[in-house]
Amino acid sequence: MDKIKLKSGREVSIKDIGLDDRDAMLDSVEYYQNDDGNPGVKMMHTTITKWLRIGLNGKADDKYILGLTFEERTEIFLIMQKKLLTGEENASNSK
Repeated sequence: MDKIKLKSGREVSIKDIGLDDRDAMLDSVEYYQNDDGNPGVKMMHTTITKWLRIGLNGKADDKYILGLTFEERTEIFLIMQKKLLTGEENASNSK
């Protein structure tokens, strides 16, 4: 479990996420590129809510999530995404 302090000063705890939940979270992210070549996420609100419900340690019900600002929800999502993707490109060290 990781405790993180958001730019707003709010502290949240992120669970140690198992493989099945990790895969479900990553599979829910669908990226696109706009006409300018900038990336985006399709169904962003649905995706972020799913990630918060699965990944936050503690009660992540509607009341709690709605109490977060959009900036806080986005920041948590980006931190979780970085955490889950760290090491994806590294080769296995198993023999």
